[in-house]
Amino acid sequence: MLPRRVAAARRFLSDPRPTLLAVPDPAPRSATARQLAFDELDTPLYDTTFVVVDLETTGTSPDGDAITEIGAVKVRGGEVLGEFATLVNPGREIPPAIVHVTGITTAMVYAAPRIEVVLPGFLEFAAGAVLVAHNARFDTAFLKAAAARQDIAWPNPQVLCTVKLARRVLTRDEAPSARLGVLARILGAATTPTHRALDDARATVDVLHALIARVGNQGVHSLTELLDYLPGVTGTQRAKRAFAVDLPAAPGVYLFRGPSDEVLYIGTAVNLRRRVRTYFTGSETRGRMKEMVALALRVDHVVCAHGLEAGVRELRLLAAHAPPYNRRSKFPRRGWWLTLSDEAFPRFAVVRTPTRIAVGPFSARTDAAEVGATIAEFAGLRTCLTRLTAGARHACPPAVVGGCPAARADGELDAAGYAPAVDAVRDLFAGRSGALLHAMLERIETYSAAQHFEAAARLRDRTAAVVTMLHRTQRRAAIARIAELVVARPDGAGGWELAVIRYGRLAAAGTARRGTPPMAVVDQLVAAAETVRPDLGDAASTGFSATHPAMPGVRALRIDTVDRACEADTVGQVSEAADPGSGAFRTPGDGLPARPPGDNGPIGVNGGDRPTGNAPRGRPPRSVVPDLPAAGSGIRPGHDGLPARTPGVDIRPAAPALFDLGPPPEDTVPPLRGAPPEEVGVIARWLAEPGARIVRTSEGYGEPLHGAARWASWAQLAHTAANTLPPAEQYLAER
Repeated sequence: MLPRRVAAARRFLSDPRPTLLAVPDPAPRSATARQLAFDELDTPLYDTTFVVVDLETTGTSPDGDAITEIGAVKVRGGEVLGEFATLVNPGREIPPAIVHVTGITTAMVYAAPRIEVVLPGFLEFAAGAVLVAHNARFDTAFLKAAAARQDIAWPNPQVLCTVKLARRVLTRDEAPSARLGVLARILGAATTPTHRALDDARATVDVLHALIARVGNQGVHSLTELLDYLPGVTGTQRAKRAFAVDLPAAPGVYLFRGPSDEVLYIGTAVNLRRRVRTYFTGSETRGRMKEMVALALRVDHVVCAHGLEAGVRELRLLAAHAPPYNRRSKFPRRGWWLTLSDEAFPRFAVVRTPTRIAVGPFSARTDAAEVGATIAEFAGLRTCLTRLTAGARHACPPAVVGGCPAARADGELDAAGYAPAVDAVRDLFAGRSGALLHAMLERIETYSAAQHFEAAARLRDRTAAVVTMLHRTQRRAAIARIAELVVARPDGAGGWELAVIRYGRLAAAGTARRGTPPMAVVDQLVAAAETVRPDLGDAASTGFSATHPAMPGVRALRIDTVDRACEADTVGQVSEAADPGSGAFRTPGDGLPARPPGDNGPIGVNGGDRPTGNAPRGRPPRSVVPDLPAAGSGIRPGHDGLPARTPGVDIRPAAPALFDLGPPPEDTVPPLRGAPPEEVGVIARWLAEPGARIVRTSEGYGEPLHGAARWASWAQLAHTAANTLPPAEQYLAER
């Protein structure tokens, strides 16, 4: 044994530099080094690059000890692509006990390079590969510690431990120990481990290949499946992986069904096959989900065009089936709304169903009550419980602390004197006035100037809650008020995700892949889109259209994309009555197109510089349209096949268009016009994603001119300040 160690020492002393033994690949492949992406973890094992590494060190502590030798072998498809081997100068003496085990002496590493020189080369060698080691926690801990001491960012590669894999694959009878020498002998490794880095790495390669061969007949053929195989999974759970075999690798909704064909669980996925497969592997650790999988007998699925359609379909299916294993979204329509009561002296009420003047939905009743209390305090809206008739007078006495906000020191209030408080709340909800928000901010400034910082902070948090909820409601209402909105969003592959939204509901969804003219797809989607009839509330019986006051005789002739950055005056219209018995809409004989069924007459927009014109008597009105000049911003086809982007066309939270909606019509229509709040919320979040573009709209998207959008950034800063610990507390929390 001694002559062998002396020979090894002479070999390394003669050339202490790192040794890279390259073996040419018979089938050249791309040599681009890159980190594996999450969606590439389905790579077949035969096409996965592994770098098997082994270290020799001066001890067992990554912080107190150092690396003395690195050996690594790069393999793919059973073929060796290269080897990396070098001694490393640890900068200290090697303990005699370690010398006895490894045979590496201090003299052997004296002229070897330091880890600062070796580590960058090793990381380059292992870049883009799966890191494999026997007892990987030990080796990766030393490599991470060395990288941290050099301020080198750890690339965080995928790591596979052959000790864990062996304990998972082999029984105790087959392998009483998981030590590398034992496994190499049992599995017939061609290299015998010698406690030297390169020899041990070569032996680990043989062990890895033998273990992979053992699990191949159990359906483990990809890296994801191999990693999922490591944790303990029952045989019954693993057998049900067949449920995912025939599922497509596409976005959609999946439904687990039980013994009586009942729906147990509903979820969404970007990749249906990959997501459903995780329920039958060790990566699923939730107890309720394991219980659900044990009951499931099959998995149904609905393929969707993109994530928006999948999210909306999930909500609708949850409402239809109420599956028992869906916790967070089991009751998709549950929520609380803050509204005004219907009485002579209105006050706030927290209800389940929104009325024509409402803000919400709130997840908790207490949250709605707190927002209502803050608004009532500044509006002077009463909070007393007495129900007052039209001829009564409000007579609550003033109180030093608390009390009814409507109390007056100068006497009682009749209905006329109380009306301004109600109007202030209505204007706040509709976005016609921000006076109450200004009053809240002024009160915060007053507290701060008087150094009442705790009171200012409490009011800041309450005001931020008011602004956040108002903004959320007004944004969703802005979407729900549009008769038809066609939006496109890049799919990341050169194509477009398309959605047709009508009154806050998804009416159609599709995609235009790269190279496909998107406007042709848009026309098909619009033609086949679902007809949506909004809930107009009181407006249905008072002559108001879906969005604005009726103006007799006005009818939309053509609707194009509008510039939502302008503050537009709106022109309303009424829907043309049809013969109830005819069942069809006929051309009225005035030269204009008749409305199709379900069309409530989309609104045209006259935005200042928008062209207008008149059709003289006897001249067909359609002949006037081509003579009108184009809008100031222009609607020209872009290079991507969609209409050219107009100013403000991106629907982004930071800069909404602000329109003066004018007086009362919004007070006669429920804020979401009957659309499910959760569905409108999913649509709003999708529209806020970068790159979303309005392709076609029946009217300009816009939030109220004096709405909460102006205060949204302030509310975000307030929430950040409330959730950030002071520096002293942060320091104590880190200790």
